[in-house]
Amino acid sequence: MNDKLTPLREQIDAIDAQILDLLNQRAKVAQQVGHVKAETNAPVFRPEREAQVLRGVAERNPGPMGDTELQTIWREIMSACRSLEKRVTIAFLGPAGTYTEQAAYQQFGTAVDVLPCSSIDEVFRATEAGTAEFGVVPVENSTEGAIGRTLDLLLHTSLSISGEVSLAVRHSLLTGTGNMDGVTAICAHAQALAQCQIWLNNNYPDIERRAVSSNAEAARMARDDHSIAAIAGERAGVRYGLGTVKANIQDDPHNRTRFAVIGQLKAGPSGQDRTSLALAAPHKAGSIYRLLGSLARHNVSMTRFESRPARTGTWEYYFYVDVEGHVQDEGVAKALEELQGNAAFFKVLGSYPVSLT
Repeated sequence: MNDKLTPLREQIDAIDAQILDLLNQRAKVAQQVGHVKAETNAPVFRPEREAQVLRGVAERNPGPMGDTELQTIWREIMSACRSLEKRVTIAFLGPAGTYTEQAAYQQFGTAVDVLPCSSIDEVFRATEAGTAEFGVVPVENSTEGAIGRTLDLLLHTSLSISGEVSLAVRHSLLTGTGNMDGVTAICAHAQALAQCQIWLNNNYPDIERRAVSSNAEAARMARDDHSIAAIAGERAGVRYGLGTVKANIQDDPHNRTRFAVIGQLKAGPSGQDRTSLALAAPHKAGSIYRLLGSLARHNVSMTRFESRPARTGTWEYYFYVDVEGHVQDEGVAKALEELQGNAAFFKVLGSYPVSLT
């Protein structure tokens, strides 16, 4: 067996040496790019460029490695090279171990500094103040719908959405002991409790359910108090040293959460983009029809339409709309110009590359 493995291992060692050399060549070029960016005051992170690179990896991949696995490797390469130019700080809804932290690493790689925040409001404040270059916040869940606080804050912030991340949500029931002995309360974010409602009703209908600020906070509480069980992801369970009572307890096996990357940066076109808008319609018959008609006339596809109370006490609403394409695309630009003329309120929340997953 060793006689057969030895030449194969020698091949791997030789290939690894080539990979190491090429990675450092790439890093040196990245440093040169950083110098040029510094001279022109260009941003270090260009989401449209990184999205194009990652799509290109999948398009050129001959196998046998899978596209997703290769893109994960390339994302880390780009993250490490980017950190040679400048290490960026990412604010996220904490504490450590949340799905939002996972989304931050999925977008930026791990060669970044992270800033856990206690609330969505704090993520916005840290990013607006420049304490972090970017923030990551949840926008909507495929089961429970929009995250209202995020939508409200997007309406009035000076920040733009420059990226999106879509994550599969896999909830586990976690305790400090790995069993439910002595547990009197199950804690999680309100959205997670709702996403596991049927399973909880069938298995632990008599145990109190307690909403907390995040699933990771629930995991931290379960670590410190064995009368508490947490609903959280695998990352939180590992970080806080919890045992798994039951994995994949979410009611919808296809449950996903979409996150927005926010910051001062306005992303350029990547070729596969989405534009998010906030609108209000005039108090006239057919006003919403006229708004949406602007999109249809210019062949712009709408992928999301959500209403949210304006909180004025007069039954007024804001509409949150996602369309395919970038604001710099000719058809989108014409549609938005016409739409703005028919709207009582109009704001582009951001144009950004579509999530790879």
